[in-house]
Amino acid sequence: MRSNLFDAANQERQTTDRWALQSSKLLRCSLTPQAPEIVSAAGAMVAYQGQMDFAYQGSGGGMKLLKKMATGEGGNMMRTTGQGEIFYAHQADEIFLIQLEGEALTLNTKNMLAFDGSIQWDIKSLGGAGFMAGGLFNLFLQGQGMVAVTSDGPPMLLDCSRQPTFVDPQAAVCWSANLQPQIKNDFKMSSLVGRGSGESFQLGFHGPGFVVVQPSEGMPVVTSS
Repeated sequence: MRSNLFDAANQERQTTDRWALQSSKLLRCSLTPQAPEIVSAAGAMVAYQGQMDFAYQGSGGGMKLLKKMATGEGGNMMRTTGQGEIFYAHQADEIFLIQLEGEALTLNTKNMLAFDGSIQWDIKSLGGAGFMAGGLFNLFLQGQGMVAVTSDGPPMLLDCSRQPTFVDPQAAVCWSANLQPQIKNDFKMSSLVGRGSGESFQLGFHGPGFVVVQPSEGMPVVTSS
């Protein structure tokens, strides 16, 4: 049997790294019983080899549980342990790896693919936005370990220290945890009639740090009438 499907570029890449990109759109992670578990977005797993155990990621109780119940954020995360290799992807989005070395990162939950179970996480509210703004609740990650984020297209990194920076909430992938985004409304209520609210609200960033923006507002949210 002959086909360019069997080219070396399409074969599994052999590596000893725990986290490795099989391609720009497919992530390969290696798991052993001694390694920390991996927390991922539910449905992100596309294949695995070996023996894996899957379970819903617990909230940890307390305020984190209440936040999950009230917002739904963090509710669609899976915890994986086992021995072998597991592959993650999301709608052929671009995947980027971020190594946290004690730092913190705020992440749009829609762009979270996976992270090391050793990393501490919490659900944070931007506050004062109302649910029309979108992106009201986000994931706060801090500690030591790897984080995999997705971008719907090639991302852009913006420096927020030089001047105020405003981003569509649906286009914001992640940002420096020290930044406290403010909600900005550029439109009067009358201008919202017959329009979506995607460009009516922005997240305003200003200070030492960065925000990563994807060239898309992501998949449209379908609401029931």
